[in-house]
Amino acid sequence: MLILMPLCLIFAALVLQNEEKKQYVPAAVFKALASICFVILGFLCAHGGRTSVLLLIGLIFGAVADVLLNLRNVVTEKGRLIFLVGILVFLLGHIMYLAAVLPLIRLKLAAVLVGVVFTAGLMKWIFTKITAEKAFKAFGIVYVGAITILNVVALFILIEHLTPFAAYFMIGAFLFLVSDIILILNTFGEESKLKLRVVNLTLYYIGQLLIAYSLSVL
Repeated sequence: MLILMPLCLIFAALVLQNEEKKQYVPAAVFKALASICFVILGFLCAHGGRTSVLLLIGLIFGAVADVLLNLRNVVTEKGRLIFLVGILVFLLGHIMYLAAVLPLIRLKLAAVLVGVVFTAGLMKWIFTKITAEKAFKAFGIVYVGAITILNVVALFILIEHLTPFAAYFMIGAFLFLVSDIILILNTFGEESKLKLRVVNLTLYYIGQLLIAYSLSVL
């Protein structure tokens, strides 16, 4: 089971290698393989129950979104639309994660309100660093809001329960958030940098793997 973790990261490295060579079709294939790894890991770790099912659905949405984001480089004439759909699917994944873990805390409203405040501050900072169309900005606010609230909820879970599941999930969600911030800055900033892409993809897959593995100790 744990072999899926290094295998996922190997596929991710192959994604980066092919993207650097502008070989976008094999990059999309390796991206799909990397994402399938964390989905399979989630299924192998899951014990059943509402929380597990929703987290698995979230992992599946993440895998689909991964493929869509790379397909925009293959089907370039529809790249903008594919990118937006990919972000929407990722958002659905975050909603599944949030629906899975929000019932685990007592102070639900407080967690959401803190998440909204953090989102406002984070987006204000991000908008000083990027240039993007209104549609992308609107998607960005909702998307970043969802994953920021998810992170706050994950922190509340850890504070209230202090379990291995809470720890794995919180670290995974945090790495996912940092990965997304880097992706936004690298995509809509002044210049796209390979090193940022490497960090973005690495943190993303480690984050998803930790979320998948957290099901083993749920």
